[in-house]
Amino acid sequence: MINKPILWTDALTKQVNTGDEQLTILRNITLEVNAGEAVAIVGASGSGKSTLLGLLAGLDTPTSGKVHLDGTDIFTLDEDSRAALRGKILGFVFQSFQLLPALTALENVMLPLELSGVNSAESTARKLLQRVGLEQRLQHYPKQLSGGEQQRVAIARAFATDPKLLLADEPTGNLDSTTGKQIIELMFELNRELGTTLVLVTHDEHLSQRCSRQIRLVDGMLA
Repeated sequence: MINKPILWTDALTKQVNTGDEQLTILRNITLEVNAGEAVAIVGASGSGKSTLLGLLAGLDTPTSGKVHLDGTDIFTLDEDSRAALRGKILGFVFQSFQLLPALTALENVMLPLELSGVNSAESTARKLLQRVGLEQRLQHYPKQLSGGEQQRVAIARAFATDPKLLLADEPTGNLDSTTGKQIIELMFELNRELGTTLVLVTHDEHLSQRCSRQIRLVDGMLA
């Protein structure tokens, strides 16, 4: 199901001032990701991977350059409009799970659905948690779940709004290798079933090899 780019960047550059000097984190990143692809962003620590992911999502602003998301030049939008676009198009999975501790697994998955105005939030969330093998854990809070279970909740939440594009930042980084492999398998199963485009920042060789393509960053530039 690979067709036109769902995401492309043009000469994306990010610099930050560190007192006396200007540090260039990313330099002239131009890339395309087609709908339905699974792409791994790889590189050493400090190469700019997470910064690039933040820019692709419009969570951070570039010093120069463009990001087009599903046909929209996102940095021509104000912050509220960018957030609205994210809510419609993007799902996120983080290394640290980012679940809300005061909400149960079910409530964590329901939240983006309720924010999107979906009427069937609870039944959709239940089905997704069942799909990721957590039907016995619906009323558990994050602190009552293992790391692997928390990441399954996070994946269910990320896929809840049926996003066109899922961005994941080191999704297996806090998991042991066996649990990490299960999480990778789950993400790719959902990718196949739902046709969601995946862009993953990872150090995990097993994960990067499962992707159709690797984008390698070296010192803030495409290798």
